[in-house]
Amino acid sequence: MVGGLKNLIFMKTQQGSADFTKNLLKWNRQKNTREMPWKAEKDPYRIWLSEVILQQTRVEQGWNYYEKFVTAFPDVFSLARAPEKKVFKLWEGLGYYNRCRNLIATAKKIVRDYKGHFPDKYDEIRALKGIGPYSAAAIASFAFGLPYAVVDGNVERVLSRYFGINTAVDSSSGKKLYAELADALMDKKNPGIYNQAMMDFGAVICKPQQPLCQLCVQVADCVAYQQGWVSRLPVKEKKIARKNRWLYYFIIETRDGRTYIRQRQEQDIWRNLYEFVVWEAGKALPEGDIVAIPLLKKIFLKRKFTVGSISTTHIQQLTHQVVHGRFISISIDKPLANMEGYLLVTKKSLSSYPFPKMISSFLQRQS
Repeated sequence: MVGGLKNLIFMKTQQGSADFTKNLLKWNRQKNTREMPWKAEKDPYRIWLSEVILQQTRVEQGWNYYEKFVTAFPDVFSLARAPEKKVFKLWEGLGYYNRCRNLIATAKKIVRDYKGHFPDKYDEIRALKGIGPYSAAAIASFAFGLPYAVVDGNVERVLSRYFGINTAVDSSSGKKLYAELADALMDKKNPGIYNQAMMDFGAVICKPQQPLCQLCVQVADCVAYQQGWVSRLPVKEKKIARKNRWLYYFIIETRDGRTYIRQRQEQDIWRNLYEFVVWEAGKALPEGDIVAIPLLKKIFLKRKFTVGSISTTHIQQLTHQVVHGRFISISIDKPLANMEGYLLVTKKSLSSYPFPKMISSFLQRQS
């Protein structure tokens, strides 16, 4: 393999037999049929919106959210003045909620500091909250025609296979190498078209699994294909270690049909979303132990309560965590006095609050 030998790689980019960019753009003109609602978009607000939604999200999932957001918030002014609860509710189920917090903060900054006009310089775009090098390059090239190459998983995979690079994509040296290589290959006159073509090519031809090498316009010069390395590239050096968490949600319902919820404020998963009364255990608890936890004794003191159903375990996998949740229904005769920080709301109104996917899925199944 070529490994980290940048000189050999860049020599290959200069050879006429390895006309990567020319072949890519020809494929894009003649064979790229991939459709997305934000494709060829020039409005920086909509491009930014799509880029934030697509961070850590598949296009198939993000498509519907993008359409909902541009309908609800057609411009940055409407997003900036929207109640945060409404924005989070629209984001519900998309995950990685820090993106939503950054979306709100950046919308307000653009309105406040730029009078609603999206900044048109790369460094100013990059400085906005929640925008990394990839998103900044995408916005800069698509909206303003600035020559900045995007580098995401699709791009890294294409370059790794084509040049036979075994430098880990998630290493510091790998990130620098792929960024420099992407910049060297980019069509500086048409950066937006080139960047979109690279992303599409990695998504539909040079796929992670079962790539369509028989349809690839780069196959004659692809090192990985010629050497039989396609399934081995790209290389990653880090493996994600997930910790397990066990959350027990108590749906405490009064006689008149109201229940307690609160907004999560801790620097933890699902901040700004809502939840029922919750207890986190260090391990899975037998059903008999669930109703004997110290939290319930603290809440109810000596008051009587009736335990109803206890759900099966619901599992939600996050990037670094696996959350195991169970829902326990409890009935009481009248509201509690010591529930500071909680709202007592009707079951009907629960649908207006943004919940983590685990809770919203549970509620949908109960309705």
